[in-house]
Amino acid sequence: MKGLIQRVSQASVTVGGEQIASIDTGLLLLLGVEKGDGEREARELCRKILTYRVFPDDAGRMNRSLQNIGGSLLVVPQFTLAADTSSGTRPGFSLAAEPEHANKLYESFMADARSQLGADKVSEGRFGADMEVGLVNDGPVTFMLESKKKGA
Repeated sequence: MKGLIQRVSQASVTVGGEQIASIDTGLLLLLGVEKGDGEREARELCRKILTYRVFPDDAGRMNRSLQNIGGSLLVVPQFTLAADTSSGTRPGFSLAAEPEHANKLYESFMADARSQLGADKVSEGRFGADMEVGLVNDGPVTFMLESKKKGA
């Protein structure tokens, strides 16, 4: 699994002209599911994202996590993160998990995030929808996090 996190002062998701989710201070997560990913990868990535230290401490160093600051998480399913861009000028999607499997792991990730952070602190986009994502990146601070594959 791959997660592109962005530290934000605000972020939102709109589908069909209707805003379906928004957060203030926290992380916007674009979440990609690849073939071979399972429950273990979902749990590992969730733990890593919630505890990754990207928020400043009193000295201005990135030393606080989303959990430490009591921030919010907005998760946007993003199958294009699983794209193969190694050759040519058009992405290939053979590395992306099948939609049914990807949705199952996305839902598992969401349940885990809500149980660890609190349901009121976790918002989400809509799996499979054409979404408009708005954000104010604080920093800017952006990191790509990945879970380890079995046997890797």
